[in-house]
Amino acid sequence: MSLVVREALLSFRRAPALSLLSITTIAFALFVVSLVALVGINLRDALTQVEERVEIALYLRRGTPVEVATMAMGDVLAFPEVEDVLYVTEEDALVRARRELAEFQDVFDDLTQNPLPASLEIRLRPGFRDSRHVRDVADRVRGFRFAEDVRYGRDWVEKLDRLRSIAGAVGLLIGAAFAAASVIIIGTTIRMTVLQRGREIAIMRLVGATAGFVRRPFLLEGTLKGALGGLVALALSYAAYLVVHRFLFQGRFFAAAEGALIVIFGTALGLLASAVSVGRHLREV
Repeated sequence: MSLVVREALLSFRRAPALSLLSITTIAFALFVVSLVALVGINLRDALTQVEERVEIALYLRRGTPVEVATMAMGDVLAFPEVEDVLYVTEEDALVRARRELAEFQDVFDDLTQNPLPASLEIRLRPGFRDSRHVRDVADRVRGFRFAEDVRYGRDWVEKLDRLRSIAGAVGLLIGAAFAAASVIIIGTTIRMTVLQRGREIAIMRLVGATAGFVRRPFLLEGTLKGALGGLVALALSYAAYLVVHRFLFQGRFFAAAEGALIVIFGTALGLLASAVSVGRHLREV
């Protein structure tokens, strides 16, 4: 094992410029991947905040007793999709309207009676705030005999679904494209190192060295380059995050586990690319 580590480290000393170029190239490729992931994380957080505003308003018929509304709240809370239910009286609805629609204060002052109905405001649990679940819950509560109307902003919820799907698909495609580019870049740099030591490898094979013995130092070298590239990419991502956070908008950076995944991802890519490049060369000698 110590021989494998020594041979892998010697490759850095034999060609420091090539090693530095490899690590830098890997780092920038992974930097783009990490930026895509960072944008995706902040977009997901933003969508989560928007999703928290998804609710269903069940407007009650005038004259519906409070006891009936209270029993209905218990029934709705029993739905597996429902997180919370708030009973809004007619008076509370008018107070809220006066506060949120201050520009119509003159209209409210001229009212002789409260035109707003009582309602149940239904909030759904995370994971159920998509158009299908919202529609299912709305259809169920619409069947209550005291229900006057049910509204949940159908168009708005469907647009939120489309935005969520588009964001996920775009992030996946861009991330996959740059991950593939990273594999090609790492494989090319390892391939250059292998070709540089082609004669040495041929001699080792002639004296009986197994393919595994020849392969291990290159695999370790690719793994180290991938890990170092991942660390540099993480540092570059943090620098970009600080700039954006200070001058554009506030977001969040990777959590410790998410940052570790970037490094692990780079390490895995380095190992994979090295295995492919070395395996192909060994089949040729």
